[in-house]
Amino acid sequence: MGYNILVVDDSETARRFIMKSLQVGGVDIGEIHQAGNGEEALNIINNEWVDIVLSDINMPKMNGIEMVEKMNSDGLMKTIPVVIISTERSEARIESLKHAGICAYIRKPFTPENIKKTVDDILTVPTDTSEGA
Repeated sequence: MGYNILVVDDSETARRFIMKSLQVGGVDIGEIHQAGNGEEALNIINNEWVDIVLSDINMPKMNGIEMVEKMNSDGLMKTIPVVIISTERSEARIESLKHAGICAYIRKPFTPENIKKTVDDILTVPTDTSEGA
């Protein structure tokens, strides 16, 4: 059973590239949803099951930071991991995003392997290999 992934970016080209990277990287995909801004993303999250959100920061109407803040104010939405994928280079801004609740930050340009590793690190539940009870 694959992951339901929401890709949020105001650039359709960027969304397609992220989705293709997920496929090429071998991420186990259930459904992929797309949104052009944070407002559209929140509407999708309210109506569809989403395991993880991959989002840009700079978008019209509602940017990635505002989206994360809205998600954090909702009991159920705040449990959905958010990964920011952006060209942002400011370490201070990246740290503030992490304090705001994002799980990871991927800098553009990225590789399919970067995406897969990040998604797997966040969504894969470690198995208990200890023996006995």
